[in-house]
Amino acid sequence: MIFEGRKRKLPFDAAAAVEHLKARDAKLAALIERAGDFALRLDRSPSPFESLLESILYQQLHGKAAAKIHARVREYFGGNPTPEMLLKTPDDPLRGAGVSGNKIKAMRDLAAKTLDGTVPGHAAINKLSDEEIVQRLTEVRGIGPWTVEMLLIFRLGRPDVLPATDYGIRKGYAMTFLRVPKTRPIEAADLPAPDVVRKRGTRWAPYRSVAAWYLWRASDGAAEAAAPRRASLQ
Repeated sequence: MIFEGRKRKLPFDAAAAVEHLKARDAKLAALIERAGDFALRLDRSPSPFESLLESILYQQLHGKAAAKIHARVREYFGGNPTPEMLLKTPDDPLRGAGVSGNKIKAMRDLAAKTLDGTVPGHAAINKLSDEEIVQRLTEVRGIGPWTVEMLLIFRLGRPDVLPATDYGIRKGYAMTFLRVPKTRPIEAADLPAPDVVRKRGTRWAPYRSVAAWYLWRASDGAAEAAAPRRASLQ
């Protein structure tokens, strides 16, 4: 799962992170050489509220279908809604845009928890640790650890997050470390348990987000397609 956005400066030294990973793990180093330059692009969502609202709308839907619903919601509100606007809006317009009942409840809970400070604003969230952010944001209905991990990596640029339950991460790990034959599709039995990923990931700290990015490259085929060129995906 790779997200795109307007280019923003990472809050850590990406070159130092890559060199650290190459020195700590020979197999990961080989993947890095195949995949090419680290090119993480941060999400341009201006606030945690807007980022999580989009995540709720996209849950359990194909990307194109979710994008249409998101566009209808924005059209109704004339842009991204504020928490106050969401709480004042009846269900019918949201249902008319294609939002399910459960997602409407999740959106309202997100709005309420943004207003009461559980979901921090842009300035406040940057002062919190990864663990504090996970703890606070998973209090919102419909927001689980994986969603928060995506926000930590792709919006906040936190360097040491490893989404070990993510399918793409586990698939990339299997292709990189478990020598799964490339002549057949990856099967469920090929995938490592999340704890296996976490255990090896201890050697990648404090740059596990960068390692995760390269595992996604392996998973989506960019690592093989890029060799010996740079990865074409961002």
